[in-house]
Parts: sequence; structure tokens; C-alpha cells
Amino acid sequence: MREAWPPLPLDEWRDTYATLHMWTQVVGKIRLAQAPLVNHWWNVTLYVTPRGLTTGAIPHGTRTFRIDFDFVDHRLEIATSDGGRLSTALEPRSVADFHCEVMGGLEILGIPVRIWSTPVEIESPIPFERDEEHAAYDPDAANRLWRILVQSDRVMSEFRGRFLGKCSPVHFFWGAFDLAVTRFSGRRAPDHPGAPFVPLDVVREAYSHECASSGFWPGGGPLPEPVFYAYAYPEPAGYREWPVAPAEASYTSDLFEYALPYEAVRLAKNPDEALLAFLQSTYEAGAELGKWDRAALER
Repeated sequence: MREAWPPLPLDEWRDTYATLHMWTQVVGKIRLAQAPLVNHWWNVTLYVTPRGLTTGAIPHGTRTFRIDFDFVDHRLEIATSDGGRLSTALEPRSVADFHCEVMGGLEILGIPVRIWSTPVEIESPIPFERDEEHAAYDPDAANRLWRILVQSDRVMSEFRGRFLGKCSPVHFFWGAFDLAVTRFSGRRAPDHPGAPFVPLDVVREAYSHECASSGFWPGGGPLPEPVFYAYAYPEPAGYREWPVAPAEASYTSDLFEYALPYEAVRLAKNPDEALLAFLQSTYEAGAELGKWDRAALER
């Protein structure tokens, strides 16, 4: 049997990661262009499926359509509510080629969409139609990423179910390329000061209300390997000194969040328990120190 929690060292798939990040941005921007705004940009995310990632149903006039990444058979699938279907291989190809085929496929299906074709949340972005630099695709690495997302989604959904207050779905943000779930206290937050490579109004919509967020990120920058992360906004006094679990978790000052190495979860005697302990203890840090009404918000 294949491991449920496979290894995914960043150096082994860095080029595929960069390419897949851009491919998901192409697809995510299509959803952004068509779907009505939902609080905190929940309308733009992708969702984990038994085979990959999906946009879910996207409106287009009186029709709807869906775009799926299949990391089992390594296909991109587009399906419409009136029976239209297109399929193309996920294989080594440039972002420019991928962008051209996806947008052209929508035209063929009679659902043309216009997007802003510059990537977001990265340094030195290359417009999709000109990006010949990112063109790698390792199907084994993509499959291992998806398997991690499946397990993470499953455990994070269990954690989400413990909360009675406003809470996001477990969803995949293609901007930062992370799987996340976010709980809210119900109170407005102070205006966010901003984040690198993201327009200020986008950040302030995302963080308009007090929240405690956690998720999985494949790594990069100050975190060279995959991690589970957690943070609170606004961060209450004493948050970074809170005793969180498991022991491998620590606060990362560069990112203002807690990080738990993915390897610590993967190699744990019980990965589910290790991840749930991290999600719960970091949430309690924000909720207790932020004086949330926990009796009203939790089961």
C-alpha cells in the first residue's frame, strides 16, 4: 500500500511546484472572474476531491461549469451543466501553453472568460501568456501532494466540525498555494497593515474580522520544507509564548505564525492526533488570549 502521508521534500519537486502553482492560478482566476464575492474571498478557492482539486460549480449566465485537476490520471477536466466536456493532459508544458489551452477550451465550450493574467502573491510575476519559464510536471510529486491534501483536508474537517461559530470551509488558496481553515470570533478586526505582493484592499477583505487560521503549505522562502501553520489576527499579547502541541511545533517570527514540520506529522505514531493537537492548541492560544466567547462558539 502507498503511504497515506507520503514524503514530499521540497528540493525533489521544486520546479513542478512552481509550475503547478501557476496552473492553479490560471484556473483560480477563472473562478474569481465569474463567481460573486463571498466574505474573505471564499468564492475564489479550490477544493480537495478524491482525485485532485476542483473549482466546484462556477456560474456563466444561466449555465455553470467546473474545472478539475485530476492527479490520479493526470488530466485537466472541464465540464459544463449542459453536457459539454473537454480534457487535456497534465504533463510537462509551459504556463503559456497551459493558459492558452484552458482559455481556448472555454471558448470552444461557449463559456468565454476574461481574466487578469498576472500571477499574484509572488515576487517577479510573469504574465501567464508569456511564461515559458515554468514548464515542469512530475506526476509522482503531484500525486503525493494531492495525497497529503486529502489527509490534511480530512483531519482539518474534523477540527472544523468542533466549532459552532462562523468558520470557513477547508479550502485551497491558489494565491499562496495552501490548504486552510479559519475560525472567527464574530468581532470586527482592526484594519490589516498589508502583506507582500497583495493589494491592500484584498488583504483587508480577507482579515476584516478577528480570526484564528491554520493550514498546510508545501514550503518555500523562510520555511524550506512542508509545514502545517497556524496564526491569529490580530495576534493577542502572549500568543507566541503559548504552550502549543506537539513538541515539534514552534513560533516563526519571520512569518508571525506557528509552524509544525510536515515530517513531524508524517512520522508520528498517530498523525491524526498530532495534527489535531496542533490545530486545537494553536486555536486555544488565540481564543483564550483574545478573549473569544468560547462557550458560545464551541461544541
